[in-house]
Amino acid sequence: MTAMYPVPTSLSPSRVESFLSCPMAFRFASIERLPEPPATYTTKGSLVHRALELMFLQPNGARDLAAAQTAFQQAVAEYSVDPEFTLLGLDGPAADEFFADCWVLVQKYFDMEDPTAVRDIGLELRLEAPVGSLTLRGIIDRLELDAEGGLVVTDYKTGRAPGANYEQKSLAGVHFYSFLCQEVLGQRPSAIRLMYLRSGQVITATPSEQSVKFLTTRTTAVWKAVEKACQTGDFKPKQGPLCNSCSFQTWCPAFGGDPALAAVEAPLRVQPTAAA
Repeated sequence: MTAMYPVPTSLSPSRVESFLSCPMAFRFASIERLPEPPATYTTKGSLVHRALELMFLQPNGARDLAAAQTAFQQAVAEYSVDPEFTLLGLDGPAADEFFADCWVLVQKYFDMEDPTAVRDIGLELRLEAPVGSLTLRGIIDRLELDAEGGLVVTDYKTGRAPGANYEQKSLAGVHFYSFLCQEVLGQRPSAIRLMYLRSGQVITATPSEQSVKFLTTRTTAVWKAVEKACQTGDFKPKQGPLCNSCSFQTWCPAFGGDPALAAVEAPLRVQPTAAA
């Protein structure tokens, strides 16, 4: 049987969670690869990540607030002309407020740990490893060594920290990175950490052989479901809290939309002329 859509050959943590959250949205974003207008919260996260990455490029002893401010200014200069920011269409006061809040998040990082003591060995580290015919890939915000020489995966978060009932779900992506470290670097991390900059909360977990095995089993099952959906063309919408912020709601059949129109209409929303 000829597949109705091309079957992906790789999956990332975000793609796995996207399919589980809503197969229809996954089809639009990851199969048809339709452009999405940027969102304030995602651009804010990207800019803060970039500022911290630039700051960590400095020697350990030079990683102070002044270095962070210089790194932040460079990140702002980069994003000021990037469509991820310009397409937000923010006017002067709104743009000032946006950048001011980004700087607050960078400053809050310093309340959480001392960057001069971090033994980083990788920043924005891209890793990929095969699982059968599928390639798993991801980008680690920061990989470092602990006092005993063990690997620690750190992931910065600029959104709200999850409640206690959702902590394990929030760690799913970082467990994904643990598997990649084990496969590519030959060492399972001793810890995985989520740093929620706004609240100052840190969620830490210790990956185990069982958690890594569960990750590969779960991801393989998701990929088989993706493969089946691509073959049949049956990507079902899944309504939930994320629907309100979904950029593809216009074409979602759950909201009376026509998915067939998305390929033509979605690209028209994202044009450089939309910038303020």
